[in-house]
Amino acid sequence: MATAGQVIAFATVIQLGAMSPGPDFAVVVRQAAVTGRRGGMAAALGVACGVFVWATAAALGVAALLATSATAFTITKIAGAGYLLYLGARSLQQAYRGSGAPLETTAGTANESGVGDGFRRGLLCNLLNPKAAAFFVALMPQFLGNYPATADTLALSAIAVLITGTWFVVLANVVGALRAFFTRQRVRRALDAGSGAVLIGLGVRLAATSN
Repeated sequence: MATAGQVIAFATVIQLGAMSPGPDFAVVVRQAAVTGRRGGMAAALGVACGVFVWATAAALGVAALLATSATAFTITKIAGAGYLLYLGARSLQQAYRGSGAPLETTAGTANESGVGDGFRRGLLCNLLNPKAAAFFVALMPQFLGNYPATADTLALSAIAVLITGTWFVVLANVVGALRAFFTRQRVRRALDAGSGAVLIGLGVRLAATSN
């Protein structure tokens, strides 16, 4: 059973990891800016679900396969890089079109589309990132030992989800509160162009990552 000090240390590392700029950060920010708070919070929930999967898999030793298998790592890396490049290309396409209304939220289905897209993008962005697996593979054993109890595994996984989800929900609400600014045509085009370039850059960097 992890001590209070270990739990605090674990929570601190998770918080710092969540706050580090990366694909999850970029996806949540863009989703909140484009579709509003609900879409951003849905993306945050998707990221948190991905974190739960990786944390639990790492605790059970499953994620170690990805971290140590060159083939599994490469497949996940290519899929993740391809997904980031796809999202970046779509953002650049929207910047080129210069539409004031987001493509994802048209007609009377704005909320449903924003929430569905947000959750899917957040989840896939996290699950298709082999760096997330490597992070938890390196982190979880330090706090669980070689033969962790199921309760301890679930507790630390829940802490990781709570901290990550809370951080990204707060971020989504802050960005979503400024949506009126972000949806101005010039600002929206700049946002799409900037986020598209960032996502493509992250995709290229991920593709260049070695196991």
